[in-house]
Amino acid sequence: MLEVPHWIARLPKAELHLHLEGSVAPEVALELVRRNGHHRETWACVQKRYAYRDFFGFLLAFKWVSEQLQKPADYAFVLRPLLRQLHEQNVLYAEITLAAGVVLWKRQDLDAVFVALREEYQKARQEFPVEVRWIFDAVRNFGPRHVLDVARRTITWKGADVVAFGIGGDERAAPPELFREAFDLVRAAGLRVTVHAGETAGPESIWGALRELGAERIGHGLAAFRDPKLLDYLTREQIPLEVCLESNRRTGALRQHCGTDDLAIHPLRDYYRRKMRVTLNTDDPGLFATSLNEEYARAHQLGLSREDLISIAKTAFESAFCLPAERDVLLDRFQAGVAALNT
Repeated sequence: MLEVPHWIARLPKAELHLHLEGSVAPEVALELVRRNGHHRETWACVQKRYAYRDFFGFLLAFKWVSEQLQKPADYAFVLRPLLRQLHEQNVLYAEITLAAGVVLWKRQDLDAVFVALREEYQKARQEFPVEVRWIFDAVRNFGPRHVLDVARRTITWKGADVVAFGIGGDERAAPPELFREAFDLVRAAGLRVTVHAGETAGPESIWGALRELGAERIGHGLAAFRDPKLLDYLTREQIPLEVCLESNRRTGALRQHCGTDDLAIHPLRDYYRRKMRVTLNTDDPGLFATSLNEEYARAHQLGLSREDLISIAKTAFESAFCLPAERDVLLDRFQAGVAALNT
């Protein structure tokens, strides 16, 4: 486990790119499997399922975890340890992405699943007082009709702490331009928009997310460095990037775009130096064996100073999709926490 400086552990944080299903650690997955009566599954088997070498292998691992979530109570079961981990890392606010498209693909009742999650959150928040908002996402690989269906279902939960809509999956299989109708619909309904782009595809995917889908934040944005005009645009328009360091290394995205798995070559530091809006996130902490504290510690190792990381943490709060009044309260709590670092 990466050593985390004490001041990073105490720093108040917000996390904006966090998948519920990907938060399930191997030990939680094993307990879930056994709760569902599959007693032949062993610790060694689960560990093997969490071992992968590339993005496709990661998608298979994510798929397996999702398949173990067989009923609404299972989703509630995996939410509680996530809330505990967030609280222990001094995360004040989190936007958790639910793979709503996968729920529908499994022919499960999305409404029942989300009701179970909301009820579990209300029960747990006294013990783990993290402010949570939700993002529903669709799977681009399943095509435009699927994404449009998920968009419509997302709109029905607007106002119930669902603040945004997005798409994930393999960018190379389906470019953003295919999904304009769905994103026009959710933006017209007043939902915010974040899009995975520039993770497994190049700068053209980020351009498509911005121009065709109206993305207000970009999930990952790793490949932006390959297009100077895109860097200028992201800087000028102050579009936040949801950077996920360990995710980029584990899925092979860093190797694909930079030719190496060495995080020292990650463009995060350069993005920050040119005054782009960057945030730090875990993406799938259970599948990547990471935490938000460790992501900050990795960024510190890359040469970002204490002051830099405090600034990045503030950017995460400023980039949140919650209501402006709620964001102001969170920023006040953040500033008080930063002041306490010096005491």
